[in-house]
Amino acid sequence: MSMQDAPSTQDAQDTGGRGTWLRAGITVAVLVLAFILVRISGFDQYLSISALSENRQWLLDEVARLGLGAALIFIAVYAVAVAFSVPGAVVLTVTSGFLFGPVFGTLYAVLGATLGAIGLFLFVKLGLGGSLQSRAGGTIDRLRRGFSDNALGYLLFLRLLPIFPFWLVNLAAAVLGVSLGIFTIATFVGIIPGAAVFASFGSGIGSLLDAGKPVDLASVLTPAVILPLVALALLSLAPMVYKRYRAARTG
Repeated sequence: MSMQDAPSTQDAQDTGGRGTWLRAGITVAVLVLAFILVRISGFDQYLSISALSENRQWLLDEVARLGLGAALIFIAVYAVAVAFSVPGAVVLTVTSGFLFGPVFGTLYAVLGATLGAIGLFLFVKLGLGGSLQSRAGGTIDRLRRGFSDNALGYLLFLRLLPIFPFWLVNLAAAVLGVSLGIFTIATFVGIIPGAAVFASFGSGIGSLLDAGKPVDLASVLTPAVILPLVALALLSLAPMVYKRYRAARTG
């Protein structure tokens, strides 16, 4: 009986393996297709300071007319942009501050970015993460175990100090087995300081546009802004460093 069972077991494993890779292939294809469609549509061209300048009166009129509906629409647009990895999140955050003020502008930007990140995270985790984790080996497997052990600290660090692109962190977290809860908390909390900086800048951008002065987003990132963000990012790693220190001493 065992000899008869062996082929069927092997066939099941082969079928499962093909199904896993097929699901992973479809996931990658959908991500690539979505990126291509966004580029072809030219949607990302609207995420610029020049587009904000040209349409700012219309945007302000719509916010006044729609009230809370305008906030919900903005959050949805921000979430879709992040889910499809459209470049221009900084401009969206500046726009949020311009339309809704520094406080609500920060809140709406953080909500939109977090919801979009969760959407992309879940899509990749369900379609791609499991297949790679089950076959992970060597460096990838070590990264997965290390990231899982200290996921909150790592993610907070990457969110507070965005060394890597936002979309890349979303994909890495999904593939490396981070839980949805930790991903959501680290994303929501970690992007608040940066969002607050650009939303505050956006709240005062109207005077610059009225004066005809150039709007330079790079000028926002002064040492007075960057150094506190770096300090917060390093502080998020403190529990992990202490844990390793204690492990080294007891070991």
